Amino acid sequence: MPLKRLLGSRATRSLTVVSVLKEAKRAFDRNKRTRALLLLGVAVLAWKWTVVGLAAQGVVKLLRSGRSSTSGSQPA
Repeated sequence: MPLKRLLGSRATRSLTVVSVLKEAKRAFDRNKRTRALLLLGVAVLAWKWTVVGLAAQGVVKLLRSGRSSTSGSQPA
């Protein structure tokens, strides 16, 4: 079970928490305080369950890419 071992490693958990905290800071800087607070909660949970942090980052990435693709594509 190398995947389980990788996801449970201290280094992976630390990187996940740091990455989620970075997203929280970005949300706070953009005055999205609710999202920032939710991401702070996810960062706490990500220390125990790495998959939670990875899933949250995936959701944030999907939300961000969906927003940029709809704003940039206007019919001619």
